[in-house]
Amino acid sequence: MMTLWLFGAALGLAYANGANDNFKGVATLFGSRTTDYRHALWWATGTTLAGSCAAVLLSGGLVTAFSGKGLVPDALTQDPRFLWVVGCGAALTVMVATWTGLPISTTHALTGALVGAGLATAGAVDLGRLGQSFVFPLAVSPFMSFALTVGLYPALRFARTRLGVERQMCLCLNGGLPQPVEVRPDGTAVLQRTGVTLAVGQLNQCVERYHGRVFGIDAQWVLDRLHFVSAGAVSFARGLNDTPKIVALLVAAKALDLPLSAAMLAIGLVMGAGGLLNARRVANTLSMRITTMNHGQGFTANLVTALLVTMASHFSLPVSTTHVACGSLFGLGAVTGSARWPMIRTIILSWVVTVPLAAAFAATVVVGLRLAS
Repeated sequence: MMTLWLFGAALGLAYANGANDNFKGVATLFGSRTTDYRHALWWATGTTLAGSCAAVLLSGGLVTAFSGKGLVPDALTQDPRFLWVVGCGAALTVMVATWTGLPISTTHALTGALVGAGLATAGAVDLGRLGQSFVFPLAVSPFMSFALTVGLYPALRFARTRLGVERQMCLCLNGGLPQPVEVRPDGTAVLQRTGVTLAVGQLNQCVERYHGRVFGIDAQWVLDRLHFVSAGAVSFARGLNDTPKIVALLVAAKALDLPLSAAMLAIGLVMGAGGLLNARRVANTLSMRITTMNHGQGFTANLVTALLVTMASHFSLPVSTTHVACGSLFGLGAVTGSARWPMIRTIILSWVVTVPLAAAFAATVVVGLRLAS
């Protein structure tokens, strides 16, 4: 019976992870109007599932890292009841954040739940290992993505101008080609070809596109495809990095007779379901409320995120895709001058609260079990 409860907790955590995390790789596709919400979400779901499948071969080290070995007494890491508490504490924390539309880290939630359950059960946690193996890579990753984005975006912008590719405002008409728009000094906007003045509603539909050719190919066509590839790479890297952390709950307790590949696939499928059913609030926060962005800016943020998370998975470092992706968006807003700092401060505050909140949830579950028995 405890095995079934543990399996349920792992699936619940996978669902919460998908709801909060699935859209993080494709937020720039939606935010830059490269595609709509539905297509972005399905692209995220498919590529995340692919990453979950690849995790069987590439991310075994993270399974060991998130079993809690070395962080809490070894006897606890094989106790299904302890790991069930960890799963419940982390899942509750991630779902609370999802309901409020805040993108937090499942990695942070798991770390906090391990600490809270360890303290409530055994009264001890290895603080040295906590800092070295968990807190340090989690804390450093957003600063790295912020710095890389701030440095990379001007370089890519310089390369674009050298290639003769210019930015251009366009009105995207339903079923038709984008129509170039000229913004006049008095603030009015007109269609370049006809001189027709745009109404306020039409002006809100205008998007910034790229005009020019690279090696004889339309620059916007190339960028859109690279943008999709980079978004898919982020989602793939997220599946690669997050799936093993959840599977660790089952493997550590030897809760299933299923092979590791089947457990990874099951977790990946439930993560996908969570994203499809409950991603909207977090999606709006990531896509619209941190910074404005165009196609090239979104591509830059995704490229940085994909590189950092993939490298972390390769070296079994428990970085947070959330922190890396948001750090890239923060850097993008800073370098373009369009950052919405009140929302950024709120998100950072939610990161600070995640670990103690998950620890409190897990400790509360431990106390509840004691009282019930």
